[in-house]
Amino acid sequence: MRVLYGVVGEGMGHAIRSRVVLDHLFREGHEVEVVASGRAVDFLKKHFPEVTRIHGLHIVYEDNRVRRGKTLFQNVLDGVAALPEQIEAYFRLVEDFEPECVISDFESWTYFFAKRHRLPILSIDNMQVLNRCTIPDEIIEGHRRDFEVAKAFVKSKLPFCDHYLITTFFHPPIRKERTSLHPPILRPEVLAATPTRGDHLLVYQTAEGYETLVRTLEQTGVECRIYGMRRSIQEEQVEGTLRYRPFSEQGFIEDLASARGVIAGGGFTLMGEAVALRKPMLSVPVRGQFEQVLNGRFLERLGYGRYAEHLDDPRTILEFIDGIPEHDVALATYEHDHNRGLFAELDGLLDKAAAGLRR
Repeated sequence: MRVLYGVVGEGMGHAIRSRVVLDHLFREGHEVEVVASGRAVDFLKKHFPEVTRIHGLHIVYEDNRVRRGKTLFQNVLDGVAALPEQIEAYFRLVEDFEPECVISDFESWTYFFAKRHRLPILSIDNMQVLNRCTIPDEIIEGHRRDFEVAKAFVKSKLPFCDHYLITTFFHPPIRKERTSLHPPILRPEVLAATPTRGDHLLVYQTAEGYETLVRTLEQTGVECRIYGMRRSIQEEQVEGTLRYRPFSEQGFIEDLASARGVIAGGGFTLMGEAVALRKPMLSVPVRGQFEQVLNGRFLERLGYGRYAEHLDDPRTILEFIDGIPEHDVALATYEHDHNRGLFAELDGLLDKAAAGLRR
């Protein structure tokens, strides 16, 4: 089957997850055309020969906060400049590939293509949980406005798909049909990793200049292996107990698998990997990102870690470390299905699409 696959480029989680699904589609013998935006393009090009670049939303962060004004300004400028290339890419896909089905990981151009040509469209992402499931009031408390804004955005992003496959480590009640929940999609390197218990904390923070976090980590006296805060470094930089590490996919997974615990934002991909490897996590969501608040609060509700609004006080981290044995107990019962359930569901949906059966 000819499949058009779209990947949004904001946050690397979409690309990491899509790489696993794309590997499965190619193994099953499908012809796949991949379109992506942002950093997802370079990542996917390492694994697949043909990836078409398109414009997509990007978010500006400063000191662990979304800067909405700068985000809007930069996206308007980039979007206008990129429009001719979008039109060219659109017609090239129409003329050359002629897809029979579309899969979107929160990506809009492929969604519009599917609707324009009345093609079956499947959604695979973690964001749709906001719209298609019932979120408890205690998860929303204190963030009602951000929740309503995020829900409205997600609802408008990919409406009326043939099916929504939602990846999640928590399971709120489904409230809409054509929806299924599946464990986080894990890359083969994570599935192959053997968890051990070291003494270090893995710290992942992509916002450069987050000095508040640095000062707090210094005061804990615990070894921290830090990724993302110094993106340009080529070798490890050690400052006391802080070890700034250049990004290496294999090195990162090894540090994750051997960590005592994890400190990161509320991004879904790393959180899902930490849960699967049974690593307690302290989640500090980016301010203004309700989806991250949702993930962090469910993490704490399940006993898999803790949620914090900020890390201004070193005691937050020390209390998290003291609570790791309790989180270990909760995580001990978690089981991952090695992506089998989602792949089986996806294969069945593609078979239906090939047979002309929709919904």
